[in-house]
Amino acid sequence: MKHLDITVKGKVQGVSFRAGAKAVADQLGVRGFVKNEPNGDVFIAAEADEMMLEMFLEWCHEGAEHAVVTGVETHEGELKNYRNFEVVKKSL
Repeated sequence: MKHLDITVKGKVQGVSFRAGAKAVADQLGVRGFVKNEPNGDVFIAAEADEMMLEMFLEWCHEGAEHAVVTGVETHEGELKNYRNFEVVKKSL
């Protein structure tokens, strides 16, 4: 198991990127969360085995259908042992 913090840059908000990330994560068995950042980026905390994370990262470079991904930054972090993958909505 490995933990990655992933920042996706580009036109990635308002294009169902978070919903797409959840669908792919659920399919691959990736656990963690995805959320929009105030600066327009999308942040993902992802945990899975290395092969599944590689496939998930491939998707992150493409993104949802209407997304325009201009960059993906990854940093390895400490395992948090998430139970599932969640979309974090804006707090009111």
